[in-house]
Amino acid sequence: MDETGSSTPRVLGPKEFEAVMGERPIRQIALIGFGEAGGIFGSDLAAAGLSASIFDILLNGEPSRSAMLAKATAAKVRACDTLDEALRGSNLIISAVTAASALDVATAAAPFVRSGQTYLDINSVSPESKREIARILDGTPATFVEAAVMAPVAPQRLKAPILLGGAGAAAAAPQLTAIGMNVKPVSDRVGVASAIKMCRSIIIKGLEAITVESMFTARRYGAEKQVLESLHATYPDMGWNGPLPDYLISRVAEHGKRRAAEMREAAQAVTDAGLDPLTALGTAERQDWLAQVIAEFSLAVPKGEKFSWQELADAIAEAMSLQGKSAGM
Repeated sequence: MDETGSSTPRVLGPKEFEAVMGERPIRQIALIGFGEAGGIFGSDLAAAGLSASIFDILLNGEPSRSAMLAKATAAKVRACDTLDEALRGSNLIISAVTAASALDVATAAAPFVRSGQTYLDINSVSPESKREIARILDGTPATFVEAAVMAPVAPQRLKAPILLGGAGAAAAAPQLTAIGMNVKPVSDRVGVASAIKMCRSIIIKGLEAITVESMFTARRYGAEKQVLESLHATYPDMGWNGPLPDYLISRVAEHGKRRAAEMREAAQAVTDAGLDPLTALGTAERQDWLAQVIAEFSLAVPKGEKFSWQELADAIAEAMSLQGKSAGM
C-alpha cells in the first residue's frame, strides 16, 4: 500500500480488462501538455499498446516545435497541430499543463469534447480552480474527473498514486486501473482530492523551503554540522544526518519554479478556506528564489547522488559576491 492507501496497480489480462471495461474500454488517449508528466504518461501508455495523441503549445513555433516532435516520436505518440485534432476519437483526455494554464485549456477544449470521453485534470491547482474547470466541462457531453497526483511522477511513472474526485470518479477508477494507472476515488465532490494534495503540499514543500533557508543560513555561519546534529537528535528517523537535506533541497533546485506555482495554488486554497496563507506564500517565495538564482547565474545543478546542497550554497554565495549582490536570504 502507498501513502494514499492505494495498492500498486497492475495491467489487467484480456478477460479481466473486458469484464471491467464492458463495451467502452479506453483504447485511445489524448494528452494536453507534453511536459514532464505528460511525456511520461504518454510514453508509458503507448508502450502498453494504447494509441496516444498529444497537443502542446510548444508545437506552435520553432525552435520548440522540433524538440517537441522529436520527443513525441521517441515516445511513440502522435503529435497534433491543433487541440481539436488531438482530442478527436479519444476515450480519455488527460490535461497535464501548468497550473496557470489549466482553466484556459479546459475552456479551449470544451467545444471539442464529445460524449463518451473522460476529461481527467491532473494539474496541481486549488480546489476552487478544479470546481471552475468542472463547471466549464459540465456544459459538455464529456465526463469531468478531478485528479490529484500525490507523488513525483518521474520515479513511479504511470504508477504514481493519484486521487480521484467528482461524480464520475468511481466509474472512471476501474477504467484507469485497467490501463495501468494507480488511482483511488476519494469523493464524489470535486475539490476534495485537490484539497488533500494542497494541504499535504503545505507541509512537504514547506519543509523543502525551510530546509533551504535553514541550511543556506547555517552554511554562511559555518554551523550546518551542529544544526544537522541537533535536528537528528530531535528527529532521529528522518535522515537529517544522511541524505534528507540533499534530497529536499534538490527538489527545489530542479523544480522550484513549478513548485512555487503549486504553492500559490495552495495559498489560494487556504484563502478560500478563510485563513491567511502566510506559510504557503512564504514557501512559494523561497522556492521561487532558489529557482531564480540558479537561472540568473546559470549554475549547473547535478542530479541524483551527485547533488550536494553545500556545493550549491557555496556556488550561489560566490556568484553573488562576485557581482556585489546581497544573498537574498
